[in-house]
Amino acid sequence: MLFANFIADLVVEKLHNNFAFKFRKKLMTKKQVSTDDLISVIIQGIEEVKGEDIQLLDLREIENTVCDYFIICSGNSNTQVKAISGSIQKIVSKQLKDKPWHIEGEANAEWILMDYVNVAVHIFQKQIRDYYDIESLWGDAKITEIKPA
Repeated sequence: MLFANFIADLVVEKLHNNFAFKFRKKLMTKKQVSTDDLISVIIQGIEEVKGEDIQLLDLREIENTVCDYFIICSGNSNTQVKAISGSIQKIVSKQLKDKPWHIEGEANAEWILMDYVNVAVHIFQKQIRDYYDIESLWGDAKITEIKPA
């Protein structure tokens, strides 16, 4: 009987994980907004409030990544990091009628992660960005530096 319960628990866990994977995959295949348009508008939102050191990491050639692109930028304070996040949300909503699937880190605004499914936006305070150095963690990615407009 214990073995049957163990197997049942494994099946339930597998179904749960499979459902979460399929749900995320379904979101990723939803093509309401082109990825190129989304990237362009996100960068506009960053530049609008003077976000700095903008980099685009192309992850498409790397196996088992959670998205196709990272956009990474810096702000000088938690106020500016929040302003960048707000600007991105506002401009993406207005121009593309889209919103992030999930946002993390808004409370302390040292590192805000915005998940737009195909594109993940990382907004850092400079010292936190230097500490985590995620660009080097994704060294296999093609990195494009975005110059201010």
